[in-house]
Amino acid sequence: MKHTLITGIVAAAAGAMLALPTQADVLKDKYAGKTITIIYGYGAGGTYGKTSLLLSRYLGKNIPGNPTVITKSMPGAGGLKSANFAFNAMPKGGLYLLMPPDMSMVSQVLRPKKVKYDARKFTWLGRVFGSNNLIAVRRDSGVTSYDQATKNEVIMGSTGKGSPTFIVTSLANGLLSTKFKIVSGYKGSARTRQAMEQGEVKGVSLAWAAWKNGNPQWFEGSKSFAVGILQSGFKRSPDLPNIPLIGELAKGANNKAAADLIATSSLIGRGLVLPPGAPQELVAPLRAAFWKTVNSAEFMADAKKSKLPLSQMKGADIQKTVNEILSMSPVAVATAQKAIFGK
Repeated sequence: MKHTLITGIVAAAAGAMLALPTQADVLKDKYAGKTITIIYGYGAGGTYGKTSLLLSRYLGKNIPGNPTVITKSMPGAGGLKSANFAFNAMPKGGLYLLMPPDMSMVSQVLRPKKVKYDARKFTWLGRVFGSNNLIAVRRDSGVTSYDQATKNEVIMGSTGKGSPTFIVTSLANGLLSTKFKIVSGYKGSARTRQAMEQGEVKGVSLAWAAWKNGNPQWFEGSKSFAVGILQSGFKRSPDLPNIPLIGELAKGANNKAAADLIATSSLIGRGLVLPPGAPQELVAPLRAAFWKTVNSAEFMADAKKSKLPLSQMKGADIQKTVNEILSMSPVAVATAQKAIFGK
């Protein structure tokens, strides 16, 4: 009798467990027939737009319920407009995601009055790729080396003070005494490159991935249209072994630390985050869906076809990096602020 009772209790418990909805069931109920929107802070023609579009083609296939995924451009202030929106106004139910600017953490440290978000409160799902930033100029500008850039003025295009088009170029001016004159207001990297092609400006600082994706032919041959002058990152890009890092040329510990602060953008790259306040039960399955997506054969093949690089990184690892960036030395922060913004 006792054995029968225990068997019945175990069977009932097992039945109850089977009746509980699984995590996949919860997501399927949440996302079936729904649309997820990826918001990014630049024009559609650059690597933010192209990477968002690439993700939109495959991410929904790996989320239970198979939601439709679309993208939306929200340019402004070098990408900060989109990050501010995501933190303060983006719906938090899991149907909206942000592709943050790679300088979003740097901007938070250097421009706290302009930034209306705390990047530590975004939840990172993962990264598609990271990239050094490259300051490049037209060959006919007369400047083909870092040394020449310290003696001759070069007009540079910029999308705004929150972007590498401004921050990296200004850092070079402040730490290395280059004479780049920055003209801001262009809407996205594609438009800025177009201005360079048309001669409105003579150069731009962009992620090397953006240069490779948009205008790789500009850097080909001994009489190439464009020349790389400086790069920002922790180590030289394998594609750019002869172009010096700002951190290599910076003199003094504080200046080198300031250069390292800006170099952290190369780790952030192009990824996705959930806004603060999003349901915690979404974090693990969406991170898993992201990781499965960016490592799938069809995604990687499409990335290659789209000329987008891949250096995937898991969301939890990026989260740790973000916290480290925002705990930088106050001396390095002050040095970078003075170099870039003159104060």
